[in-house]
Amino acid sequence: MRIATWNLWWRFGDWESRQVAIRQTLEQVNADVICLQEVWSSETGDDQVKELAEHLNLHFVRTPERWWKGHSFGNAILSRYPIAESEAVRLPPVDSPGTRWALLAVLDRLGTRIPVICTHLEYRFDQSVRRQEQVKAIYQLVASNHDPEGHPVLLAGDFNATPNSTEIRMITGEAPTPVEGLALTDAWPQCNESPGWTWDKANPYLEDATWPQRRLDYVFVSWPRPAPMGNIAAAHLAGVEPVDGITASDHWAVVVDLVDGTNR
Repeated sequence: MRIATWNLWWRFGDWESRQVAIRQTLEQVNADVICLQEVWSSETGDDQVKELAEHLNLHFVRTPERWWKGHSFGNAILSRYPIAESEAVRLPPVDSPGTRWALLAVLDRLGTRIPVICTHLEYRFDQSVRRQEQVKAIYQLVASNHDPEGHPVLLAGDFNATPNSTEIRMITGEAPTPVEGLALTDAWPQCNESPGWTWDKANPYLEDATWPQRRLDYVFVSWPRPAPMGNIAAAHLAGVEPVDGITASDHWAVVVDLVDGTNR
């Protein structure tokens, strides 16, 4: 199974031209599951997620639409498999005007239950403590959907944190995890020696960025799990090459191929 995660950079930059590049890149990626951040819809009826899902012939679910200057800002999950259930959980601080979410979609692949969570954490460099609180909330959602004998939970998104940060180490078990006995595998280093920067100075939109050369976007797989189900077979970046001269987003996408089978 192939899962991709990508921050689509909302309606920033030359957003209208970027829509074609986004769509063509996702066509080429051909993922079974796509986790998207910074997606938009408009009060006038335009809907980036719906248009992508219809074009790619995928099911979709999104975070609640909350309007700001006539447009929403949120996360979405697109899936080749039917979505049996979904839930959007607000991340702390819930009284903040800028709301962050964890979006759960439970997919039904021929009777196999596949929980997928898409998220987007606080972006400021100095807000590691807030991101740690957000990770704790996400962990509760992971734990409530984790079955060590079933398909692992897939957690993906823009975490706005580097691999050596406390919040990412809390996820992988390199620091104490919020739920004892539960950790998640970071897919990228399982099959790559390169740093996998997704916030990269090679991106033309980051020419004046204050802190590029960072890996901020991740796919995680819950553990314990019935190996080899959920093991990482391959991982690569997408959206790196321009489409007709247009770079699709300020982030690169992360694309991960997972092992489907079990040795039982």
